[in-house]
Amino acid sequence: MSGAKISALLISLVLASLAIADDDAPQQVRQELMKEVREAAKPVGNMLRENEAFNAETLMNSLMVFAKAADQYGDLFPEGSESGFETEAAPAIWEDRAGFDMALSEFADATKLAIESSPMTLEEARATVSPVFRTCKGCHDNYRVEE
Repeated sequence: MSGAKISALLISLVLASLAIADDDAPQQVRQELMKEVREAAKPVGNMLRENEAFNAETLMNSLMVFAKAADQYGDLFPEGSESGFETEAAPAIWEDRAGFDMALSEFADATKLAIESSPMTLEEARATVSPVFRTCKGCHDNYRVEE
């Protein structure tokens, strides 16, 4: 099994265990999931800024983390999880649920397209990953309370 498949499998297992842990509050689960996304985004950002050599395998591993988050994240904001656990979730999530769901859908769609394009060069990565990061920023701008 290749390193990429092993990494993807390990990430899937970690995310699955977070999602099914019935004693974890949704706030905790979504925070852990966002930490995974943040860690996966770091090497991609470094590659795009040319602070790190482009690595297609690392990029695809990160995109897979984003895809897993996109699949799970919308379910982690039920009514009653607006506060607690030092959440950074903005009230707008519950006040404009349709807008929030649309933002998550845009993130999922951009991530899916980036995965399908399977960028093999930095130039290809810039074209396909930039929309993913734009959707992240848009969601953070509208649905996250800054510390």
